[in-house]
Amino acid sequence: MEAVAEHIDYKNLYENLLLKHQALLLEIAQLKKMIFGSRQERFIPSGDNPVQLDLKIGAQAVAQCNIIDAKKISYNRLTTEVTEHKKHPGRTKLPEHLERRKQIIEPSEDISGCKKIGEEVTEELEYEPGRLYVNRYVRPKYARSNNEGIAIALMIERPLAKAIAGAGLLAQIVIDKYVDHLPLYRQMERFKREGISIAYSIFTDWVSGTCGLLRPLYDLLKTVVLRSDYLHADESPLKVLDKDKKGTTHRGWLWVYHSSISGLVLFDYQQGRGREVPEKMLEGFKGYLQTDGYPLYDFF
Repeated sequence: MEAVAEHIDYKNLYENLLLKHQALLLEIAQLKKMIFGSRQERFIPSGDNPVQLDLKIGAQAVAQCNIIDAKKISYNRLTTEVTEHKKHPGRTKLPEHLERRKQIIEPSEDISGCKKIGEEVTEELEYEPGRLYVNRYVRPKYARSNNEGIAIALMIERPLAKAIAGAGLLAQIVIDKYVDHLPLYRQMERFKREGISIAYSIFTDWVSGTCGLLRPLYDLLKTVVLRSDYLHADESPLKVLDKDKKGTTHRGWLWVYHSSISGLVLFDYQQGRGREVPEKMLEGFKGYLQTDGYPLYDFF
């Protein structure tokens, strides 16, 4: 037995086993990258017969690197880099439709006898806060001859006859509230800075009256949306301030109908979530209706 043992090359056997060990470790690492790695790191074979990775060469190199003692090598790398100066893209060009208020700035020195050869133009974007002003409608009164009464022009038609707000102001209040999400109480503070104090109840009356004026537009939107051949419908709960109980809320429902063809959206606020709500809204609708499977839509 001793003569047989002398012929076994343990060193060669150890190195072979170490190579196999390193090859298996590398193969496992590749498999992990394929399964758990990010999309950029995953291996995606091409064709029906992907070429397998040759792990022997890589494993052998890794094994040899592990056998050899690591040595720290340091060096200084000298490079000559040419820095390119990128051109500045310049200032953003301002739209042509904006008003230009021209200011000419002449040199402080005496320019008599000088000849103008050009000019430097610098544009600055500025803002002037919206200004409140008063439309004063004056209607002269005339006494008719022979005491036949008084002649006076009829008052022009205004959006809200009994309100002091004009059409432009009403439109801005509604836009600030519903488009820019600026609550009425903040708008009140803005008016106070202009020296105008308006009660919150007046603001709410103005908004309510303006929404009433927009009713024809809402009806037209409803008609256009319901003419679509394909609608999405859904309903969402929301808390609504209770005017009868100050400081409290009740649950309301905002029903949404989206036209997939035109991209238009119709909102319908209701206090309930019953079947009668969409049944009334979709009366006469002919097309496909996509919902989340809520049973009340089964009538359609």
